[in-house]
Amino acid sequence: MAKNSNLVYGLRPVMEAIAAGQQIDRIYMQSGLQGSLVGQLRAMIREASIPFQFVPQERLDHLVQGNHQGVVASIAAVRYHAFVDVMERLQEQERLPLIVLLDHVTDVRNMGAIARTAECAGVDAIVVPDRGSAQMGEDAVKTSSGALLRLPVCRETNLKTVINMAHQYGLNVVAATEKGSMPYTQIDFRQPTLLVMGAEETGISNEVLRLCDQRAAIPIRGEVQSLNVSVAAGVMIYEAVRQRSV
Repeated sequence: MAKNSNLVYGLRPVMEAIAAGQQIDRIYMQSGLQGSLVGQLRAMIREASIPFQFVPQERLDHLVQGNHQGVVASIAAVRYHAFVDVMERLQEQERLPLIVLLDHVTDVRNMGAIARTAECAGVDAIVVPDRGSAQMGEDAVKTSSGALLRLPVCRETNLKTVINMAHQYGLNVVAATEKGSMPYTQIDFRQPTLLVMGAEETGISNEVLRLCDQRAAIPIRGEVQSLNVSVAAGVMIYEAVRQRSV
């Protein structure tokens, strides 16, 4: 049996989950696994753009008790939305968009804390990459106090494509970075905005940073040179709330 209720294991059960349109967070596949069904499964994974990784058998044995056949799928605890669908809906509702893009935030607690703040502040959606991001499992939902079940989450393959699409929809793309020369309070959040927050250790990647319209910095007065990403996100988000409430 699975040690986690969000896990599905075995070749055919995982294939059936994909075919049924289950929201799958990640698939773990035993290194060196071969066979015709394995080939079919890998083709389904590619077609559905599901993140997967090869792991040793011991990792799978730790995840489930039973004949996993070298494959374990983690079913997402949240429902993912397409970024373009979110933008179309916001346009129909004539809303002033405020969306948060998380560039490879990997800590589940940070992910949950940011989602909780975003939902409380009325953020319209958060965007995460389909690889190299914290998993949207039960732990993330619990840390977010359920916010991840209420806030639209867009899991996208290419963040650069998302930013380019945001520009097409008229969004101002603001990077929160200590490399910024403009104080965050001088950013005009009263216009449609995509706020980009970076990874815990490396910040926003250079390829993403180059596509941003503005770089906003939060003043640091102490010896530590950067804030925790969830705290920084809260500061930025609520500056947008403040400006939009005036």
